[in-house]
Amino acid sequence: MRTANVNGIRLAFREEGDATAPPMVLLHGRTADHNDWNGITQHFAARHHVVVPDLRGHGASGRPDGYLLTDMADDVAALLDHLGLGRATVVGHSLGGVVAYVLAVRHPDRVERLVLEDAPPPYPLEGRPPLVEDDSVHFDWRMMHATERQLVRPDPAWAEALRRVAVPALVLSGGPASPFGAERLAELIPGARLVTIGVGHLIHVGDRKAFLRAVDDFLAATGTGTAAGTGTGPGVG
Repeated sequence: MRTANVNGIRLAFREEGDATAPPMVLLHGRTADHNDWNGITQHFAARHHVVVPDLRGHGASGRPDGYLLTDMADDVAALLDHLGLGRATVVGHSLGGVVAYVLAVRHPDRVERLVLEDAPPPYPLEGRPPLVEDDSVHFDWRMMHATERQLVRPDPAWAEALRRVAVPALVLSGGPASPFGAERLAELIPGARLVTIGVGHLIHVGDRKAFLRAVDDFLAATGTGTAAGTGTGPGVG
């Protein structure tokens, strides 16, 4: 593990793979940290320079006063700057997927391709139960409350901005068992490829092989930098 002081906070991160290989960033979901990608990191490190941060308020990263999702996206851009990396393939799960697509909107020059694993679309979320704090200490509860407000009532500008995203995108849906309608997210991004792996929200845990196969197929199809084809990919898993 390494740390970097970027965007006014300390970010902890892990690096694997050849430093000269194409960059890839893995962004974990809410309450998790870089360990959520164990095994998956090593898989992609065979062909990529993989950077796996703890998002602010998670793991060993700083716990600042503010938890705007735009700041989280700016943290990732600043980390890429700190490491001297150019455009990266950005993979994000759940909250990390939201950070990934906000990054693509705010810093389009830093994103080569997007992989969004069961990320909530930028539409109001209805019927969410209130957060109840427990004795968990590996994340900041202030982050939980701040991000929940933004997920339940997202900035309306995000949906419109996603319609202008011009990079290849893969949207993975967990199917009927997922709490989010990732299909609506795929509809917003021009040319996005939608693949449903019906194991619920934790696709990379519930069916790791199908997750890796879907991402590898997407990376192979978009390796030249051309836009991904429009339409819904076949369900796997």
